[in-house]
Amino acid sequence: MSFEIVGLGKLLRVMYADKAGRISILRGDIRDAIRRESASSTKGGGDFYGPFWADAKRHVAGEVDLRAETPQRILKNTRRERLYEISRDGFLLWWEEKRRLRNEPFKIIEASVKARYDALGLGAVKIENILAITVGDDGHRIIYPYFCEDPSLTDEAARLGLWVMSQCIVGYAAKDMRIWTLFRGDPTRILIRH
Repeated sequence: MSFEIVGLGKLLRVMYADKAGRISILRGDIRDAIRRESASSTKGGGDFYGPFWADAKRHVAGEVDLRAETPQRILKNTRRERLYEISRDGFLLWWEEKRRLRNEPFKIIEASVKARYDALGLGAVKIENILAITVGDDGHRIIYPYFCEDPSLTDEAARLGLWVMSQCIVGYAAKDMRIWTLFRGDPTRILIRH
């Protein structure tokens, strides 16, 4: 794994994993790098998080129904059926509950929201694939997804992630930034904020 440019989620995962978990993550990354370099045509398990998050964002935009998209994703990657189902259910629980509680109009922020945090010669942390919405007349929600069961996102890790986001995402207040994570055990704590 190159830490010259690393995604925020991956960085938090490596930092907060135990020693065995950290070794496992690094070995997996090395295997993936070797596989990419050899241009192997063998089909792996495929990415789960990217397609799910794309579907979730399209659901928020009203372009698709996440309930209808999930079975299609499962057909393409049956090994991830459990993850697709719990992610769908957790996301919809959060999204529908938040919509019901706020009952304000919202719209997708069309401009891509992404940033890089330069860590003083140590490399850069990239923050991409954000769900950005405007709520009501002037409120914003800048939501970064953390997809990892182990280690789950601790409050300390969430505070660190939000601090990094607040240091490099311009045009939005730190109070508007969130990290969405499914794997916390308590569905009422799916969204973490400052």
